Amino acid sequence: MTKTKNFHTIFPAISVPMNDDDSINEPEFRAYLRWLESFYDDGIKGIVTNGHTGEITALSREERKRVTQIAAEEVGDKMTIVSGVSSENTKGAIETARDAKEAGADGILLMPPHMWLRFSMSSRSPFEFVKDVAEGADIDIILHLYPAYTKATYTQEQLVEMLTNIPHVKGVKMGTRVQSIYEEQVRTIRKSNPDAALLTCHDETISDSLFPEMDGAILGFAGCIPELITKAFKTYNEGTCKELHEVDDKIFPVERAIYRGGQPSGEAHARLKQVLVERGVFTNDHMRKPVLPITEKSKEIISQGVKESGLTKVDMSKF
Repeated sequence: MTKTKNFHTIFPAISVPMNDDDSINEPEFRAYLRWLESFYDDGIKGIVTNGHTGEITALSREERKRVTQIAAEEVGDKMTIVSGVSSENTKGAIETARDAKEAGADGILLMPPHMWLRFSMSSRSPFEFVKDVAEGADIDIILHLYPAYTKATYTQEQLVEMLTNIPHVKGVKMGTRVQSIYEEQVRTIRKSNPDAALLTCHDETISDSLFPEMDGAILGFAGCIPELITKAFKTYNEGTCKELHEVDDKIFPVERAIYRGGQPSGEAHARLKQVLVERGVFTNDHMRKPVLPITEKSKEIISQGVKESGLTKVDMSKF
């Protein structure tokens, strides 16, 4: 089939299987990608590499490029590949965005410099940062919006300006996590930039987050329970609220086992990887330090959550 680049879709923010020596388990990673590609017709038409779920901050620059290259080799002829870019300076962001492009990415998920989380930034910094990366790397961009209660968030006005005046900016990973602000942002952007891809990333409240009528999602959660995430989107678009609630009843046990009622964290990403082990997709839940191994108690909770959600083992021999 001829590939069509598509940012209006569900993007699993993929995990990376590791060996005990911290090396990437490439054969298992490739099979994992092929498994996710099998949900293409159900609404997963893209992949995000090097998200926080994919341990971007623990990977070297070379490893980030390699992860994206493997994804492009395995599923890039069909699926839209977006690579996370995280850097504390504009030059570094441009360089890693170019790496992603060379590796086969169709776009980048551009994170704000993390120094802004502590020190904030001037009102013009986000626009200049995104514009410089767009021009320096010549690649399409999904903005990574951090929660509204952090110093690194973008205002509604900043989002509209970037979507309007930087042609490479194609959408926003809507990580607002304050429902009233989230809905207002979505409605405002819909009016000013109707073609923008607005993607939920509220793993911990996924069904609730669909109601402002999202175009898709960037979710670590979609990388371990793709059959339920795609069903939630289909039910939202074609079913009733009651039917969506019934889907959410399936999602809820494993959702709480991973996120414990809070937004994603390093520990939550480790628990998500354990779900992949529980399902037979990965053979190892190893995370790079400083994220520590999850406890046996957590593993028991995850196993119970997977069981209550009705999730089955995946026959990876098919992939």
